[in-house]
Amino acid sequence: MTTVNDGNLFADLPNQRADEQFDLLLRKDACRLERIISTGHATPPGEWYDQDGDEWVVLLQGRAGLRLADEPNIRELKPGDYVWLPAHCRHRVEWTSDQPPAVWLALHLKDRNEAVAGFSRISA
Repeated sequence: MTTVNDGNLFADLPNQRADEQFDLLLRKDACRLERIISTGHATPPGEWYDQDGDEWVVLLQGRAGLRLADEPNIRELKPGDYVWLPAHCRHRVEWTSDQPPAVWLALHLKDRNEAVAGFSRISA
């Protein structure tokens, strides 16, 4: 018998949290799919995400400011906007809306021969 998982991406959204919420939706071979909920969060000053794998991210709800290390301006994201972040593309979240919460869907990809790993922050 096949196991089917289902849910709703907008279910159980918190009003406010001290930390971002990361919900693992799917892990299969070289990919990991997460729902991320941000309520006014930002990457700490001086820190950047520098991931070993590629990431495709879409903002489903709310608003957010995304900065790429090699771009002078912040990208202002609104619902439906997506970004492809190749491995080691340094980036940071400058701000997110809290009402409504920013809801992201993030697909993390790695080579099939490598385990899917998380991300790491590095200081400037």
